[in-house]
This record gives sequence, C-alpha cells and structure tokens, in this order.
Amino acid sequence: MSDKEKVCFVVMGFGKKTDYESGRKLDLDATYEAIIQPAVEANGFRCIRANEILHSGVIDLKMYEMLLRADLVVADISTGNVNAVYELGVRHALRPYSTIVMKEKLGKMHFDLDHTATFMYEHLGEDIGSREAKRAQKELGALIKAISADPKPDSPVYTYIPRLKEPSFTDDEFEEVLADAEEVQEKFSALLSDAEAAADNSDHAVAATKFIAALGMSSDNSYLRQQAALHTYKSKLPSEPLALMKAQSLLEPLEPERSNDPETLGLSGAIYKRLWDHNNDPATLDQAIRFYEKGFELRGDYYNGENAATCLEIRTSLQEDVDEAMYDQMSATKIRETIFKNLIEIAGSDNFDERSDQVWIFATLANCSIALGKIEEYEKYEKKFLALKPAKWQIETYNISKKLVTSHYKR
Repeated sequence: MSDKEKVCFVVMGFGKKTDYESGRKLDLDATYEAIIQPAVEANGFRCIRANEILHSGVIDLKMYEMLLRADLVVADISTGNVNAVYELGVRHALRPYSTIVMKEKLGKMHFDLDHTATFMYEHLGEDIGSREAKRAQKELGALIKAISADPKPDSPVYTYIPRLKEPSFTDDEFEEVLADAEEVQEKFSALLSDAEAAADNSDHAVAATKFIAALGMSSDNSYLRQQAALHTYKSKLPSEPLALMKAQSLLEPLEPERSNDPETLGLSGAIYKRLWDHNNDPATLDQAIRFYEKGFELRGDYYNGENAATCLEIRTSLQEDVDEAMYDQMSATKIRETIFKNLIEIAGSDNFDERSDQVWIFATLANCSIALGKIEEYEKYEKKFLALKPAKWQIETYNISKKLVTSHYKR
C-alpha cells in the first residue's frame, strides 16, 4: 500500500432498512452511493464498505483490523443498526480521532451519543432527493477535508481518558485485508445490481435467484430476505402455490407474526392473500387481513392499508352476519379515507417530485378513488401513475388491485 494512500472504512448496513421508530424505509445504498462514497473519494481516500458482508453478523479479526487501521471511519447509524453502533464503539475505543458519525435526520438516536457530533442528512420516502444529496455530499466532503487537515479527538473514550494510549498495529497483512474486503464488496455489489436490474425488468425468476445468492453472503440482511421472498412468489415457479410456500419459508427468520416491520408484514399479507385465491379458506384470508392491518395500524403504511381494505371488502361477501359484513365494509372505507387524505398531503408537498415512491402513491390514490366513488380523481391519478412509466410487474400489481376493487363495487 502506498504511503500516500489513505483508507476510509464505511460502517453501515446494505439495502433498504426500516426505521422501526417511524416505520420509514431508508435506502442505505442510496446514502452510500449519493453521499458517502463521492465525498470520501473526492478527498483522496480508498473507500471500503463491508459492514454486513465482511463478517456476516460476527465481528472478526478482519473487522477489528479495519476499525483500527483505517485512516478514517464513517459510521452511519440510521435505523439503529446494531452492528454499526457496536463497530462505532470499537472504533472509538481503538482510535482517538478521524471518526465521523452520521444518521438520517428524522430517525431516533438509539444510543447515548449526545456528546458526539453527528452529521445529519434527510431521506424523502425511501430515497434521497437530488438537492439533499448534493448538499450532504458537499458538507460531508468539507468535514472530511477539515478532519484530514487537523485531526482532533472525536472519541469520547479518549476525550474522557486523555492519558489512554492508542494501540499500534503492523502493516504486514493490512493490504491483504483491504483487498479481501474489496473483493467481497465487489462480488456482493454485482449480485445486488444484477438482482435489482432483473427486478426492474420484471424477470422475477432471475431476481429471486440473485437475491437468494446475495442472501447467502449476508443471511441477516432483512432487505435481501424480503426481496428474495417477493420475487420468489412473483415468479410463480415451479407453480404459484409452491412459490408462495417457498416465499413464506424465506420470510420465517424475520418472524412475521411478531414483526413490526411494514415490509415483512406486507409481504406476509400478500402471500396469504394469494394463497386464499387457491384454497378459498376463510382462515387464510383472515391471516392476510391481520398482517395487513397490523402494518397499517403500526406505521400508517399505505401499501398495507390499501391491501387491508381490499381484503376486508372481499370478506364482506363471506360474512354470514350482516353486522359483521357492515363492520368490514366500514373499516375498509375508513382505512381508504385515511390513506387518501395522507397521500394527497404528501403529493402536494414541495419535495414530492424527489420521492422515489411516486409510482405507488399515484397507484394507491387511483385505487382509493375508485373505492370512494371519486371517479374524476381515479382517472387523474391513474394517468399520473402510467405517466411515470412503471415496470411491467408494477402495472400488473396495480391492475390486479384495481380489478379486485372494481369487482367489489360492481356487486
């Protein structure tokens, strides 16, 4: 390794993670690609990101070496990532300076770091808006430049124990550690890129295979597990019932029955809703409703809410008790009215054009409009949905939901 080459080790999760305090989903890959990596490399650092894939949930010798030897560590502790917070603590114990803590603005600080300066940035929906990405990238770059020029203690350990001596470590194997980390990172990134490209092209079989392969490198990554389950059941291979059963098995480690993650709850609801199409067992439909309603009630998630309302409407025709049928219908209407009101507010916000979930917001508004008898609004929002040129599978998903809603209101 060249004497002039500096190394930055980035401690953070991969993929889309749920902030359980707010129910918001954050795309941590977007944080890395739009803010951290360009800011780090612009300051002449070799950028290594290998939190979850380097040790697969078990901090090992290579991780300790990286946390000790890196010239700079950037730790994103958004969503309360346990690995990231632990590794940040290890870094603070090993090095007195050159550590940057950052997190998404609205997320809760899950650990007592009030005494530590924290760099803040903001997500809009799952993604980061272009203006915010440019601002954060520029300001993070300036912070890195300042720290590089004049490193000062930023570790609370060395601040409160000023006579503590920093440990030393030889250079013998550090380059090999860096090379190994980069190789694993590149392999993982290639798998993830291929998986997401296949998903965008509605090639669910390939997407499922790639996500499952990536999951093999990071078995505790909930985003990979959720995406593997999603594209497994959408592939309908070797048959839809078998694909649904496999998807359900993939989700089991996330404990759907106990989960507070809207994505896990929504996927579980979707699996049971599709199983209902095959077995017509009311208990299966009831389970779908329980998952969807929990996802909506906990976090106000519009995907879960829209599907809960649709399943409740299906169940009205199965109820033998008139009052129970009326209750289901009233519950469905109330959910849709709440979703419609919330999404209209979001769609009218100043930064809506930077949100990454516009396609689903317009799709949900269109379906809610049909159910609520707002025909003009339905036509308007369906046009907005289609104008965004959604992927084939997104259009198929929308049309299935639309068919269920319209068939109920034609009865």
